[in-house]
Amino acid sequence: MNLSTKSLMACIAALCMESASAQTIAFAPQREAWLHKAAENMPRLIETEKRPCRVVVSRPDSLAFQGWTMDEAGDMASLYGESFKARREAIVDFGEHTTGYFSFSVDTDTDSDAPLRFRLTFAEVPSELNTPFDPYPGSLSRAWLQDEVVTVMRLPAEVTVPRRVAFRYVKIEMLAHSSFDFRITDMRCRAVTSASGEVPALAPGTDPRIRRIHDVGLATLRECMQTVYEDGPKRDQRLWIGDLYLESLANALTFRNHALTRRCLYLLAALADEEGWLHATVYEYPTPHPQQHQHTMDYSLLYGVTLCEYLQATGDRSTAEDLWPVVVRQIEFARTYLRDDVYDMDKKPGWWLVFDWKDDLDRHASVQGLMTFAIERSYELARMLGREAEVKHWPGLVKAMKTASRKTFFDKKTGLVHSGPDRQVSHLSQVWMILSGTLSAEEGARALKTVLADPTACYPGSPYAYHYLIEAMIRCGMAEEAREKLMAYWGGMIDRGADTFWEVYDPNDDFKSPYGFFPINSYCHAWSCTPVYFIHKYKDIFQR
Repeated sequence: MNLSTKSLMACIAALCMESASAQTIAFAPQREAWLHKAAENMPRLIETEKRPCRVVVSRPDSLAFQGWTMDEAGDMASLYGESFKARREAIVDFGEHTTGYFSFSVDTDTDSDAPLRFRLTFAEVPSELNTPFDPYPGSLSRAWLQDEVVTVMRLPAEVTVPRRVAFRYVKIEMLAHSSFDFRITDMRCRAVTSASGEVPALAPGTDPRIRRIHDVGLATLRECMQTVYEDGPKRDQRLWIGDLYLESLANALTFRNHALTRRCLYLLAALADEEGWLHATVYEYPTPHPQQHQHTMDYSLLYGVTLCEYLQATGDRSTAEDLWPVVVRQIEFARTYLRDDVYDMDKKPGWWLVFDWKDDLDRHASVQGLMTFAIERSYELARMLGREAEVKHWPGLVKAMKTASRKTFFDKKTGLVHSGPDRQVSHLSQVWMILSGTLSAEEGARALKTVLADPTACYPGSPYAYHYLIEAMIRCGMAEEAREKLMAYWGGMIDRGADTFWEVYDPNDDFKSPYGFFPINSYCHAWSCTPVYFIHKYKDIFQR
């Protein structure tokens, strides 16, 4: 699918609306070409027909994740062969997480004298079928929840839900009927993904638990690889920079569908704001456009790191040269928030910092470390492109920021990084000072071992944050501890029934939600796929 010239020009015009002249728009001459390149790299979606494998019933279980489990209640042949009018409802299990378009047939042997009406509810985990959606208490749109009412006017009929859904379980309930009898048959899903290619096999002696984590991580990545790297196939269904970075790392070592990464990099660049600052998230439809005023400094800084990793993985110098000015713009914009080489948290902009789903996390030390890390990795990109002279001040800035970081955040007596006015000790503060090279490997190992053993330290609340924790542990030579942490954290989701990894997982709180209602959480989420990255990149640690 290619964007028409008309659509491209409409998108460019929208970006220019608030300015007197396109000359005031950063990257104005390049944007149309970038959108064309994004369109040229639109992947073909691969379609696979999937069918439910069994009928199940929900059962309360205090030991199960969120209090519910599924028990087998028959095979599909028995469901298809009996009266659904008598049955009234059923839950079917597809046996795996599935993203696509659901269909079913309704058959009768007599005249149908009135319409039928059904409610379909699609669930990634059992609790979604057993938690009332209304009155809805969540902070995100109620429409993200996957329940649909379908009216069937004439029989026999084949019904396809027009909305793409992400699920493992489907509950179908009869809401309205007449005197005639009927059957529900032929349930199926036209599953879609852009993931393709043969994934390198794991070493024969790889631990079975690592293998299972790898398989679930791979399924997570596959489901989120659509026409962009989606945040989650159930909810949001759009591109975010933070997810792009982690998904592209995982993809580069597994499916190696590099055109998808290239498409996402071009989309983000073409849809930057008027000053050239990247929006954290962009939409594809009806034409590509950004979510206006949705900026996150930590995400925009990761764009250059993503491009650097992309160039290293592909050797695609042309794309890196094209997008190099965008990287420079992110760094130079972030520099305006430095005061005495320390990130100024008092300069209140119209944006936010992600890092983790943790309201109690003080992010000052983390953003200081991430910015240092991003500048250093972006300078590595400059060297690869032979553009060091254009940013010759960056190495000195990195050195100055590390010195200022040690003075501002690091306590030599305790060996810990502290953040904020209350001198909070958190896992992520240590992590980002390690990844930035502000702490040595020895200092980092000491700091991590201390906070990991401290029950009062602010611990990570999402797989996104745990990714960086694992990376920091490996950087500090804590290979065995990293292996154990990956197996415990992502393995903990599997122990709770996960067949794809979740947006939010706190081993201490199965009902945690950033949105005030746990069924709105994404139970297949892009930033959770990175065990496959670690398992393939660090074979000596994980493939044994």
